Amino acid sequence: MTGKKILDAKQQGKYFWLEMEGKTHPVMHLGMTGWIKFKNDDTSHYYRKPDDENKPQEWPPRFWKFILQLENDSNEIAFVDPRRLARIRVVEAEAKELRNTTPLKENGPDPVIDKDILTEAWLEEKLKSKKVPVKALMLDQANISGIGNWVADEILYQARIHPEQYSYTFSSAQIAALHKAMMDVCGTAVGVLADSSQFPESWLMRYRWDKGKKDKNVLPNGDKIVHLKVGGRTSAIVPRLQKKTGKVAGDVGSADEVSEDAADSQEDSTSDVPRMIPHPKMSKAKAKKLLIADEIAVAEEAKSKRTRTTKRKANSDNVDADAGVKEEEQEYVMPTKKRQTKTIQANGSKTTKPKAAKKEVKTEDAVAEEGTRRRSGRLSGKVV
Repeated sequence: MTGKKILDAKQQGKYFWLEMEGKTHPVMHLGMTGWIKFKNDDTSHYYRKPDDENKPQEWPPRFWKFILQLENDSNEIAFVDPRRLARIRVVEAEAKELRNTTPLKENGPDPVIDKDILTEAWLEEKLKSKKVPVKALMLDQANISGIGNWVADEILYQARIHPEQYSYTFSSAQIAALHKAMMDVCGTAVGVLADSSQFPESWLMRYRWDKGKKDKNVLPNGDKIVHLKVGGRTSAIVPRLQKKTGKVAGDVGSADEVSEDAADSQEDSTSDVPRMIPHPKMSKAKAKKLLIADEIAVAEEAKSKRTRTTKRKANSDNVDADAGVKEEEQEYVMPTKKRQTKTIQANGSKTTKPKAAKKEVKTEDAVAEEGTRRRSGRLSGKVV
């Protein structure tokens, strides 16, 4: 880096880089705990505690990983990260080709800088092509760059969409609302440099942090805020406004791909197989397996019913066509608990009559001898 000029600073989603002279460019990702600090500008002033607001910035800052010294000694740039979750890469490429190079090329379009790509039509096609909860799709940087956990919750709240609902189930009107909220939230947050004190008072982000605190998890108008897990992340929603209008996680899952019969059987109200409801404390993997097994069982039961119905109909048709067969079927009598024998009368019809039970007559010697033996683990010798 020595002696090179910084030509520009650019960003895509959660990645940013310094565009340098030549083909060597540092590409960075702050992760959960990384930050960039300038010696002559306190970039994290709004993170400070009230008691520390007027204190001068410490330099060099704690947890710095590298310091970039500029030609003007009055300024330096420090990359800090107390937990080493951030990443720095030196990428060899032409500046104009950086976004077509790893790791940037593996990421989707950015709502702030790629508005010509991330259009409403593009978003609708992306949502329809996936079968995942909409929030999980939004958090996946391979789909859309730059949307984090609270940003996704804010977008879904503004669009009045439930985060668990599957991406392919939304109407065009809902997708339009989602696209508008995405552009507004991301544009506003970047416009005020992520200073949450400048966010609109109507944003959910201002009130979502009191998880588990009774009577505090509410909006100013009294609407309750509920927290749940979606895609492995905690999600804040307002149930009164964010309704489920389509299939959600647990309704379909992998059972969509199990079989067509399983899908058909979901709508079969005549099924006698009791439907499985996962326990709330059951692991997601186990619940998913049980749901799939449940769908297969319902499908097989429905298929069995259809088979029996088809056979009965075929038998009925055969009986109508052949009176002799019909008469023969009517003559069949289900066996009773008593042993029965079948006899054929002179006219060819079958009748049944109980078979006489044989009575065993035992001598006194036989009874005495039997009393001394064991049969099937039990003492015998009782005289009937």
